[in-house]
Order: sequence, then C-alpha cells, then structure tokens
Amino acid sequence: MSELKTIPAIDAPLTGVQLIQASAGTGKTWTLSALFARLVLERGLEPKQILAITFTKAAAAELRDRIRKRLVETLAAVQRAADGEVVDDPFYTPLLARLTDHPTAVMRLKQALAD
Repeated sequence: MSELKTIPAIDAPLTGVQLIQASAGTGKTWTLSALFARLVLERGLEPKQILAITFTKAAAAELRDRIRKRLVETLAAVQRAADGEVVDDPFYTPLLARLTDHPTAVMRLKQALAD
C-alpha cells in the first residue's frame, strides 16, 4: 500500500484523481474549493468538467456555496493583482505568481461564475 502524502492545495497535482480525507473541521471544503479555482484558472476547465463528490445533500449544498465564494474571492484577487496591487495571502500569492494572462484569468472566472 502506498503512503499518503499531505500536499497543500496550492501545490497539489491537477491531473489524475485526488483524494481528500480528513476529520470534520480540518479544511476539506476549503481544499476542494481551492483545487476547483486552480482547475478553472490553470487548466482552463469549465465547472461542468470538474467532479467533486461529497456524501450528503447538505454537504453538497455547502460545497457548492463555498466553491462559488472561492471563485468570487479569486476573481477579486486576480483583478487586484491586475491593477498592480500586492495580494499577500498564502494561497493567492503563489497562485497569482503563476498567472501570466490576467484578462484570460478574469474571463475564465467570470464564465465559471455564470455557469
């Protein structure tokens, strides 16, 4: 059996299947929403191309709301960075450093929010 690795959401691979397993209140939904935003920005995926699974209707509703909130926050961070503002955040700072085309990032996020 292979050993499980702990990888921050900002560094997790965006290919293959990723398993997020942890106790309640440890950040699973935060991590899923971060990975979702990265898939939209870094891989150019549309929401309908991303599968995130949870176990209850209530958890699915919370996940949907948190993903939407993350996309809104990510859009704001990208727009601030595009305006030359420094975004000091452990998730957004490295994410924004990877982006070379802010207009495309803004378009992808707006489209994901519309979808």
